[in-house]
Order: sequence, then structure tokens, then C-alpha cells
Amino acid sequence: MFKSLTTRIIVTTITLLVGGIYIYTFFNVRHQQSQFIGMARESTELLLHTVESSIYNSMHLGNVQDVGSILAMVGQHNQLVGVRIFHPHGVILRSSNPSEVGRTVGANDYKLYQSLKNYDIFDLPPYGEVLAMVKPIYNEAICHTCHGSKARVIGILNINYSLNRTRMQMLEASRIYIISSIAITAFLVITISWILLKFVKRPLDKIIDNMSRVEKGDLGVRIEYRGRDEISRLIASFNSMVDRLAVAKNELEQFHFQQLERADRLASIGEMAAGIAHEIKNPLAGISAAVSIIKDDLESGDSRIEILNEVIQQVQRLDKTVNDLLFFGKPSLPEPSCVDINEVITKTLKFASQHRSVANIEKRLELMPDLPAVYVDAKQMQQVFLNIILNAFQAMSAGGTLTIVTGRTFRQEREYIKIEVADTGSGIPPQILEKIFTPFFTTKAQGTGLGLPICCKLIHLHNGEIRVTSDDRHGTVFTVELPACNIQEIEDNRRDES
Repeated sequence: MFKSLTTRIIVTTITLLVGGIYIYTFFNVRHQQSQFIGMARESTELLLHTVESSIYNSMHLGNVQDVGSILAMVGQHNQLVGVRIFHPHGVILRSSNPSEVGRTVGANDYKLYQSLKNYDIFDLPPYGEVLAMVKPIYNEAICHTCHGSKARVIGILNINYSLNRTRMQMLEASRIYIISSIAITAFLVITISWILLKFVKRPLDKIIDNMSRVEKGDLGVRIEYRGRDEISRLIASFNSMVDRLAVAKNELEQFHFQQLERADRLASIGEMAAGIAHEIKNPLAGISAAVSIIKDDLESGDSRIEILNEVIQQVQRLDKTVNDLLFFGKPSLPEPSCVDINEVITKTLKFASQHRSVANIEKRLELMPDLPAVYVDAKQMQQVFLNIILNAFQAMSAGGTLTIVTGRTFRQEREYIKIEVADTGSGIPPQILEKIFTPFFTTKAQGTGLGLPICCKLIHLHNGEIRVTSDDRHGTVFTVELPACNIQEIEDNRRDES
């Protein structure tokens, strides 16, 4: 359920909304309660000052008996539980309830007098919660006639104000506020949920459904949406993407059809070329043998021998072209074994160095000792490196340095042997570099364009990789990576084949 983005947004929004309104309601209710208590305290304090003023006036006039009447009259207030004057020792002197006179004042009222506060709230059975307030009556000069001059405080005026009505008002106000907060919360929750469902979830569900149809290959789907918000831009991008996919699909289908036609033509040409090559190979062998016999019959000084040698060379070149064509069309399967690649490279370089044109080329071998063996066909690898080395020699016709480096590398948790063949020639132009592995592409007058494609095919038959980098300042570097010999893997492959 909570995997849905809309659901998470709705739940998060409602949680934050409810939490915020709850906190606001809590502090507002507390503030209202404190305001009600403050109003009750102000009312009690006003009564206290009124009673105090009346008592002082009566005592100044010498009407001491009127004090009880004043307290009894004030005590008739429906919110007052009691009004009294008690001695600093705790004995009640005057009270709105005559039966209290002579008794000890309540413990809470007396503690309030002894404390630094002038009011407090406590429970007073059976009246419930009351607000008690005290005010000392000081012994002024006019009071010395009756009370003497020794005591500083001649009495304490005490009022107990019932908070039952105040509490009911607080409860009613809190109930109204809580109900209104719940109603506002419910309204906001419903409104926000409806807005998210209508303007977010439904368009997203529509996009998801149409994307599923696009994944299944239906590129005719489009989404209609009226709006100018972010969802509208998203849907417009989706429709544009589907349009482009439809165009790209049509182009790919056309290109694929063209490639199939081209592949069919190339296959037919390949079969025809292989047949022609077979037909040419046997006559070439006969021509070469016949010319060799004619050459042997001529005297050593005969000028025709040079012409016959040229004919033999051209026949050999044609024979090599036919062999390359046959090999590229259907190369022989490798017969791999664990081979020391350093030894293969050393022998190949020694063989290639017999040519007269490499005398001015410096040859460097940087072979890593104790290099693991590679699982390859040694003859085919010799063919690969011979082709690469001869190309390097041809690129350095004016002289240079050939460097061959071997080492170890790892790809996808498997060990490979890396061979780099670098020359210091003029390099290969970028527009040519990307075509050197294309069959029949060549820049040489006597080339067939099959040498490097055959090398690439042989490397891939051995599960290896071949790469080339080149520039006009540093020359060309061919990099070959071959898998190291893994005995366990070889045995597993042989077991699978058997």
C-alpha cells in the first residue's frame, strides 16, 4: 500500500496536518484555560479589594459590628464559597458563615498566608476546586485604640472563589475548539486527498498504463491531458518520446531490412567468391609449375628468366589472395593448447626480421618473465602477430622502433595476458583507423584488405580482444588480450564437449 507515491504523500500530509493542528489546539486550549483562571483571579481580587475597603471604612467609623454584616452580604455571591477574617494564629474572627467564628481556619488557607503568594488553587470538599486569596489587615494608627500598637497584622482577609463555573466554561470552550479543529482537519484531509487523487494519481496511473503498452510494442498510444502544470509537461514529454520512438522504430526496421538484403547479397557473393577461389587455385598451381619448368629449361643468362620470375611472384601473390579469401570465408577451427606467448612472439619476430627492409628498424622486446600460459592455437597466433609486425615494419619504411610488451591484466575477475605491439611510424588517420578491421578495405596497392580482419576473427575465436590506437606523433599501438590458461576451465570445456 505504501509503495504508492500518492499514498505516501497523502499519509505524510495528513500526519503533518493532524500533528500541527493538535499542537496548535493543545497550546491554544492551555492559553484559554490560563485566561479563564486569570479572569477568575481578577474577579476575586476585585472582591477582595472591595471587602477590604468596606471593612476599613466601618472600622474607621468605629462600627466594628458592621464587619460581620459586610462579610455576610458579600458571601451571598453565588461564586464565593466563603469570606472570612482570621487571626495570624489561625483562629477565625469574622466570617460570612457565623458558625465558623472561633474555629481554626483551613490548613490550605493558613499555608497560603504563610507562603509568599497571595493566591492559590486547591480542592475544598464539598465545593470542589476553589481559588483562595488572602490579604493581611495591617494595624494602622487609627486601629491602635481597639487593637493596641504591638501587633503589626491584626487579621487576614480570606476569600475562597469557586472555580466550578469557570471550569465548565473552560471545558465548553475546549470542546468547541476541539470539535472545530477536528472538522477543519477532516475537511482539509478530504480536500487534499481529492486534489492529489484527481490531479496527481490519476494522470500518473494513466502514464504508467500507457508506458506498459509502449513496453509491449504499442507505439500508437497518446495521452490527452488538459492543464498547464508539471504533469502536463510530463505527459507532453511522454507523447514526444513515443513519437520519436515510433520514428526510430520505422527507421530501424528499414535499416534492418536493408541489412538483411545486404547480408543476403554478401552471402551470395561470399559463396561465389569461394567457388571462384577454388576454381582459380588449381589453375594457379598449374601455371606456377609450368612457368617453373620453363624457367628451369632456360640458360642462366637468358633475359626471359627475369620475366618468368615476375610471373611466378604474381602467381604467388594471387595464390596468397585466394588463400586469404578462403580462410576469411571459412577459417579453420583452432586447436588450442597451453602456449608460452613470449616464445611465440620471439619466434615470430625472428622470422619477420629476415626481410631486408627491416635492417634500419630497432626491435625491443619487453617480455614479462614467468608469464602464465595462454590457451590458444600457436600457429594461428603466429599468423596474427606476423601480420601485425609486418604492418608495423611497413609503417616504418624510413626507420623507427618496434616495441613489443607483454604483461598481465584482469577483466571481470578473470586473468588475461596483454600483448602490445607499438611502432613509431606516421600513424593511421582517424578516418582510416575505424575501418582497418573491415574486410577488403586496404590502402596498399598490393594488399587484399583481409589481413587485419582475419587477425580480428582469430582473436575472437580464442575469446580474446584486439584494439588499436594511433596518432601522428607516437605511432600506432595494437593491443591484444588473450585469456590465461585455466586448467580447470579447460577440463570442464572438454567434459562438456564430450
